Amino acid sequence: MPALSKEETEALIQEVLEVYPEKAKKDRAKHLAINDQELEKSNKCITSNRKSLPGVMTIRGCAYAGSKGVVWGPIKDMIHISHGPVGCGQYSRAGRRNYYVGTTGVNTFGDMNFTSDFQEKDIVFGGDKKLAKLIDEIEVLFPMNKGISIQSECPIGLIGDDIEAVAKQKNKEHEKPVVPVRCEGFRGVSQSLGHHIANDAIRDWVLENRDGDDSFETTEYDVAVIGDYNIGGDAWASRTLLEEMGLRVVAQWSGDGTIAEIEKTPKVKLNLIHCYRSMNYIARHMEEKYSIPWIEYNFFGPTKIAESLRRIADHFDDKIKAGAEKVIQRYKAEYDAVIAKYRPRLEGKRVMLYIGGLRPRHVIGAYEDLGMEVVGTGYEFGHNDDYDRTIKEMGNATLLYDDVTGYEFEEFVKKVQPDLIGSGIKEKYIFQKMGVPFRQMHSWDYSGPYHGYDGFAIFARDMDMTINNPCWKSVKAPWKQDDADEAPMAASA
Repeated sequence: MPALSKEETEALIQEVLEVYPEKAKKDRAKHLAINDQELEKSNKCITSNRKSLPGVMTIRGCAYAGSKGVVWGPIKDMIHISHGPVGCGQYSRAGRRNYYVGTTGVNTFGDMNFTSDFQEKDIVFGGDKKLAKLIDEIEVLFPMNKGISIQSECPIGLIGDDIEAVAKQKNKEHEKPVVPVRCEGFRGVSQSLGHHIANDAIRDWVLENRDGDDSFETTEYDVAVIGDYNIGGDAWASRTLLEEMGLRVVAQWSGDGTIAEIEKTPKVKLNLIHCYRSMNYIARHMEEKYSIPWIEYNFFGPTKIAESLRRIADHFDDKIKAGAEKVIQRYKAEYDAVIAKYRPRLEGKRVMLYIGGLRPRHVIGAYEDLGMEVVGTGYEFGHNDDYDRTIKEMGNATLLYDDVTGYEFEEFVKKVQPDLIGSGIKEKYIFQKMGVPFRQMHSWDYSGPYHGYDGFAIFARDMDMTINNPCWKSVKAPWKQDDADEAPMAASA
């Protein structure tokens, strides 16, 4: 199907909006837009980071999910207490794949769920004493932990537990970081505020711990990888390229990362931000306080990898610049072979994305390297500076949608008829039942890594495996079924 024109895209948006009551229609119209590459600022065309409408299904997460599930949870040698009912902690523990090296339950704890398991009596009488007892028990059972974070769930903010007082008390008693994080789920618009709150907790309770410590020997080539959560091994793939070009990666935030690495980050020469949405706050703080510059990088697909390696190298001397070129050349035969194999099978295929964090714009280049076209994209919890960065990556007249509802997304897919959808687990089975090939792009559908040159080979294989799977010949979208298809089904029923 050919790409929609600007007029057709505008008509599609208006058609989708027609089902809403007037007030909801007026609000949702602000969040659906036609991309215009000539615009410098996205607020001229789309609104973001606003509260979702009550009664209109949203796919967002909460502030707790942003803090515990994204920023703090992957720090492997700390224990992260979900302070509140058991459900939130269990969901956040089981919902992400943050690979790490270590012995679970001994010196690493990422796959474990620690909760204060609130009951009704805790709501009535408060959970401060229970929290203090829990921290003491943790110290007995898991003495090799390097610190504890207290991730507050919704009831904590409602009843007023003083988690800061407990943290200060236990910090002195156990002589290790105990960090309170006020990330109650009801706070803010989405998980985006949880990222910000988590960054602020690191700023206030962690970063200054080694400000006067000069025992760490630095080099001119020290960098930190920030905003990479090692989903399927992505941080390892990124680290390989950086070290091959001659840099020393001092810290990973926060996939396979440690509290000591975070404390050492103020010593580096450059912060490298992969997920801008989750970590730009702490990068800006370190720039202001420690004069550490930061840049975004994108390691999805060979085109963006080469651009990023050269941009990173520009911050260093000729040795690193030469190292970047060597890395690009070293992998050229590998990624050329991947493109030669998969591009003929994927050329011209059209993709619609709806994801969180960095992915709605970062993965566009990887699809384009395979000859594919992204015809629609949007953020679950993006801000306008995310869309500012997306405008130039998308084609003109393509769809932009912010906090898109389930209804809107389905209707857009019916009209645009993409060859592939990349979104989250909540959307996966809906679109597969509609006969549309789908990749779960929050956790790579349990594949990966997708970062780096080796990751690009896995990415290309997965996209081909998904789109060209013969199973789709046996599945028909509901709107493509005619009366002849439905009659046998009715008779058998």
